[in-house]
Amino acid sequence: MTHTTTDQPTSKAGGAVVPVLAFAGIVVAVMQTLLVPVIKDLPQLLGTAPSNATWVLTSTLLSGAVATPIMGRLGDLFGKRRMLILSLAVMVVGALVSALTSDLLTMIVGRALQGFAMGAIPLGIGLMRDMLPRERLGSAMALMSSSIGVGGGLALPAAAMVAQHTNWHALFYGAAGLGVLAIALTLLVVPESPMRAEGSFDLVGALGLSVGLVLLLLPITKGSDWGWSSGTTLGLFAAAVAVLLLWGLYELRVKAPLVDLRTTARREVLLTNLASIMVGVSFYVVSLVLPQLLQLPKATGYGLGQSMVVAGLCVAPLGLTMMFTAPVYARLSARYGPRTTLITGLMIIAVGYGGGLGLMDAAWQTIITSVILGAGIGLAYSSLPALIVGAVPASETGAANGLNTLMRSIGTSVSSAVIGMVLANTANNVGGLAIPTMHGFHISFLIATAAVAVGLLLAVFLPKGGRPAQHTQLRASSEEDAALERAEEVLRGFRGRVLDADGAPVARAKVTLIDRRGRQAGATLSSENGTYALAVPAEGPYVLAAKAAGHGPLASSATHSGDERAVELDLSLPAGAVTA
Repeated sequence: MTHTTTDQPTSKAGGAVVPVLAFAGIVVAVMQTLLVPVIKDLPQLLGTAPSNATWVLTSTLLSGAVATPIMGRLGDLFGKRRMLILSLAVMVVGALVSALTSDLLTMIVGRALQGFAMGAIPLGIGLMRDMLPRERLGSAMALMSSSIGVGGGLALPAAAMVAQHTNWHALFYGAAGLGVLAIALTLLVVPESPMRAEGSFDLVGALGLSVGLVLLLLPITKGSDWGWSSGTTLGLFAAAVAVLLLWGLYELRVKAPLVDLRTTARREVLLTNLASIMVGVSFYVVSLVLPQLLQLPKATGYGLGQSMVVAGLCVAPLGLTMMFTAPVYARLSARYGPRTTLITGLMIIAVGYGGGLGLMDAAWQTIITSVILGAGIGLAYSSLPALIVGAVPASETGAANGLNTLMRSIGTSVSSAVIGMVLANTANNVGGLAIPTMHGFHISFLIATAAVAVGLLLAVFLPKGGRPAQHTQLRASSEEDAALERAEEVLRGFRGRVLDADGAPVARAKVTLIDRRGRQAGATLSSENGTYALAVPAEGPYVLAAKAAGHGPLASSATHSGDERAVELDLSLPAGAVTA
């Protein structure tokens, strides 16, 4: 477990911080669907076989999966804003590399660099968590989390229009321009987070996770090309299991791990991450099915015969609805909690896919399906960071949200592989071309519905987390308030007030609970009236260390007997300035 230090927390963030961070997330998410309108033309454009051309998409997925948890941890250690800018800069370089080449290998390198920027989304969530007051945090995190789908949905019509009327390399020039704009706005508007995690970067853990993820995602994304029963596919799956098991054992033993697996194994974190995979699966199905259905010629008997641009516009409501869902989520979460909002979102997704089975006969019907699915996916995506933030220490929000974003990426990867296999195996061969069938589209929607059902089952078993209304707002906003609520409900622990030398309350003082082995057992920030509360994991002696900007530090010894009563302990900070 790592210790944390904080500078004076940012009490007020400018009104432009949230839209700027959300814009950065949308720009990054654009990379996922940037080439969807030209997928079928990539072999010809790059002068290569179709199996080789798929690496242009696979490389972005792999690099994004690897970079997301690593950049989250680096942000916790060295500054989330700094790592956000670095992620965007690497994306810009990658976009320019791709814009200047038609060589397959160089294009793959450029696309891998673009995928590196996926870490910007959990970094943005972490920045919001560190800077925003709790009344703004719910809707802000919802918008940032939804930016994954918003960017992907809005990129489809924009990319289709560019690809249809100009050279396809213009897609990358446009992405580079958006990246530069996002960097400039971040530098101008977004302050650095005051939160830091002490310790060093777990390089061995990062390498182990990277190798394990590549070994896992390669056969998932390429299994349909290699054959699911081939030696290569099965061998890579076996190697992934072995590497990830060894990596997990190492992470449990290292002092400052890349991913705190003990925290990840908590019921609320584990179930949220598993549900995130299911949401990722459901999101990508509609992105794969509807554009193909819309563009298939009417001569097939079920195709809707629309142009690339019109198909993109019909799917665009998916992203737009997700964007406008963020403020709705904030109200629902404040009243009922993020768990209920996640369940509601998953139920709406199920309705969207169930109804979508009968809404495939006209372009306007696909728009209805897109709107319903956008609302459900928006609510589900918006709920995930609030559930994670309420369950992990403040010093781990970057890494924890990075891991959660990775789970969604795994979901989209699985979705891409499974739906691709289904559509290929159910396709009709006409003149040497594989034409997807309506039967394949229906099976794809049923698979998405099944994934949502699994996600619903997982969400139902999430902890209810207490009362709605006023207490839910605390759970959905910040870790220190969530810790206060948990301690008040459990009672077993320490509670009291943090006071200055004159007896006045000290707001947002850092209070750290240290056990007999010198390890951090909990941490929180005092409220506006100076109160704090910390639950204890077991009976025994503890040290409570308190500090705040403008005051001297304090360490106070206390013992808890292990019963269900809270030990009342006021902490009086001595006079004198200290830099945290």
